Amino acid sequence: MTPVSVRAVTVEDAERAGTVHFTCWVETYAALASPTFWERVSAERSIATWRRLLTEGLDARLAEVDGEVVGVAVATDGGERAGYPPVRARELGNLYVLRAHHGTGAGQALLDAVLPPGTPAQLWAARDNPRALRFYERNGFVPDGAADDGSAFGGIASVRLVR
Repeated sequence: MTPVSVRAVTVEDAERAGTVHFTCWVETYAALASPTFWERVSAERSIATWRRLLTEGLDARLAEVDGEVVGVAVATDGGERAGYPPVRARELGNLYVLRAHHGTGAGQALLDAVLPPGTPAQLWAARDNPRALRFYERNGFVPDGAADDGSAFGGIASVRLVR
């Protein structure tokens, strides 16, 4: 197995990071998101968003295998969502790995890079994504009862997990 390397995302990486992020959305949410969600998202918009956020100083990490970007992750300050105030100072905002690289350690490497093991944190995960829920549970995250119906995110219902 080729080793996974993790490094900070730079503005120069915006196209690759945005493309991987969008591809992961398609792989993960194709059956979960509403048709109107897919009408308003695209690889181009994802790339533009990554470019803007990185230019503004976003601290993000990417995972590479043989020089190919296979995943991205971002942790930020905890924020309010669906009327629920944050319960942790840190929040995993994004962690996406291309399906072809699931099981390679890329997701674990990214999580550990943005939220070192044991760091108190919160995250929101798709309620109907059992693979992701199991991954987070293995990393000490448990549901706290907060839920989001997904009305602001294409109908993708989610639950908050904390550790």
